[in-house]
Amino acid sequence: MRDRRILKNKNVLLGLTGSVAIYRSVELARRLIEAGARVDVIFTEAALKFINPLLIESVTGRKPYSDTFQFPLSHIELSQNSDIMVVAPATANIIGKFASGIADDLLSTAFLAMPPGKVLIAPGMNWRMYENPAVQENINRLRARGVKFIGPEKGPLCCGEEGYGRLSDIEDILQEIENLLSDKDMKGFKVLVTAGPTREYIDTVRFISNRSSGKMGFALARIARQRGADVTVVSGPVSLRPPHGVKVIKIETTSELKEAVMCLIPDIDILFMAAAPADFTCKKEPGKLKRTQTISLELQPTVDIIAQVGRLSRRPFLVGFAAETSEDIDSAKQKLLQKGLDMIVLNNISEPGAGFEVDTNRVLIIDRDSVEPTELLPKEEIASIIIDRVLKKMMLAREVS
Repeated sequence: MRDRRILKNKNVLLGLTGSVAIYRSVELARRLIEAGARVDVIFTEAALKFINPLLIESVTGRKPYSDTFQFPLSHIELSQNSDIMVVAPATANIIGKFASGIADDLLSTAFLAMPPGKVLIAPGMNWRMYENPAVQENINRLRARGVKFIGPEKGPLCCGEEGYGRLSDIEDILQEIENLLSDKDMKGFKVLVTAGPTREYIDTVRFISNRSSGKMGFALARIARQRGADVTVVSGPVSLRPPHGVKVIKIETTSELKEAVMCLIPDIDILFMAAAPADFTCKKEPGKLKRTQTISLELQPTVDIIAQVGRLSRRPFLVGFAAETSEDIDSAKQKLLQKGLDMIVLNNISEPGAGFEVDTNRVLIIDRDSVEPTELLPKEEIASIIIDRVLKKMMLAREVS
């Protein structure tokens, strides 16, 4: 369950052009509507050859536009009333028109009436067309003017070939729309998030781990990126799709997690230690142990990464996470002080709908001065609340210093 409140009541102007990938735009329109946005659609003449406008009208509940002269001022009114223009898919033809200032249809005239920073273009075309120097030059010209691009991706194309030209994943396009519509109160911040479990191997195929899904860490990364931060995620083995626009470093063991964190720490402003590293490790046996063997595991504690970070003379704002089977606030406060944290987020994993492998959470946000409880909410909303609290504490610290 994604929290897409940023899209609620927003006006999205969706431009459709003559690319085979246009069939995926129906899903984009549907998901925008689901999130509470109002979607107006402009077809180019070529786009009308691919899908019937009635299909889009049935999804959006609004009659699409295509004729420049049906409503003579529609290009101005649509632009003025839109929070963002999204062109998905965008052909080489429309990109060339936009770059050259050509306004010979409704979509290109509406584009010229939009602020460049409120336009997102998602190309979809054959890889040879995309890599053509003329197309690349047009893309660079538009980027220089503030127009945003997403993709294309590399993969199999409708023509049977493979290369860069595939329309970006719809989820990634939605995230980029959210990014462009969000306030950028974290711009200039470098954020590191750890997420997911770690594995401590018993033999080549077996390991000690835990139930962490990485959802809380990825939610923090997605919201921080949405609010303008430069975000890196160090992630254990998870099945989640990484947030769009976020650098992801994959690790497996707790020692690999420590190495990655310590390497990145010098350039980081805020560290969210949302990962659930294994607390114990053991001697790894060579090969695969036979089922008939009798084994005894000698467990040893793994390195306490967050405590090591907390002892650094120069460190980022440090947020720890405690997954417990009760709301032991005293224990969480003791952990906060002993490990040198600025904040700790405590959640009771035995509570229905909270903790591991679910999309919601209810937490207590604890610092040295206060305890702030939340309701049971989507993890992305919890992430927003945590980030709000972190920024507030950092601002207060700066005022005191």
